[in-house]
Amino acid sequence: MLNDLKGKRVLITGASTGIGAATAVEFGRLGSHVVVHYNSSEDDAKAVVETIRKAGGKADMLKGDVSTSAEAIRVVDEAAGVLGGLDVLINNAGALVQRMSLTEITDDFYDRVLDLNVRSVVMASKAAVPHLKKAGGGTVINTSSVAARNGGGPGAALYASSKAFVSNLTRNMAKEYAGDNIRVNAVAPGVIMTPFHQRFSTAEMLEAMRKTIVMGRIGEPQDCVGAYVFLASPAMSGYLTGQVIEVNGGQLMP
Repeated sequence: MLNDLKGKRVLITGASTGIGAATAVEFGRLGSHVVVHYNSSEDDAKAVVETIRKAGGKADMLKGDVSTSAEAIRVVDEAAGVLGGLDVLINNAGALVQRMSLTEITDDFYDRVLDLNVRSVVMASKAAVPHLKKAGGGTVINTSSVAARNGGGPGAALYASSKAFVSNLTRNMAKEYAGDNIRVNAVAPGVIMTPFHQRFSTAEMLEAMRKTIVMGRIGEPQDCVGAYVFLASPAMSGYLTGQVIEVNGGQLMP
C-alpha cells in the first residue's frame, strides 16, 4: 500500500538529525523525492542526502532558519521549486533550546522557544498550502510531543506548551483545509534518544523517564518513522485527519 509514496514530493524541516533524518531516509527508500532541510548541521544533512542517493533515492538539501517567518516561507517555496511542487510537508524542526524554570524565563528565551516551535510550523504551513492546493491536495504532518499532554519535564514549560499549540493547530488546520483535499495530522514522540536528550537530559533524568515507559526502554528515531509514513500515505490513512498519533512506548495512554 505504500507504493503511493513513490514520486511524492516531500519537504522535511529539521531533517539533518534524529527523527527527521530517519524519516527522510525512509521516504527516500520508498521512492519519494525528499528535500532535507537543516539550519546549522550541514555535515549531518549531507550525510542524510548521501544515504538516500546511495540507496537509489532522490534527495536535495536546503538551509534556513525557520524560526523566522521570512526564512520559513523561503524554505518552503524553494523546496517546492526544487521538487517541482509539493505533496507532503513534515514540520519537524523544533527544540527545547534549554531547560529553564518559569521564574528564570526572559523575553529573549520566550521568543527563541516559541519562534522555533510555533512560528516555524505556522509560517511553513502557510507557505505550503498554496503549493498543496496546486497539487490537488496533499498532507501536512506536524511534530508534537508527549510533553504537549503531560506538561514536560523540569525546565520545559515553554517547550511543552509550544507543542500543545502545535497539536491544537493541527486540529484547526485539518478542519480548515479538508475541503482542499489537504489532510493535517501530527506525530507526538515520547522519550526518543536524539540530540535533544543528549544535550538536555542527564543519565539520571533519562533513567527516571525510562521507568515510566511501559515497554521499558527509551525510544529510537526509527521507532517514530512508521507513523510519519502512515500519515503521508493516502492508501493507509486517507480517511484520517486532525489526529495526533502518540509514539511513546506506553508512557502515556490518552
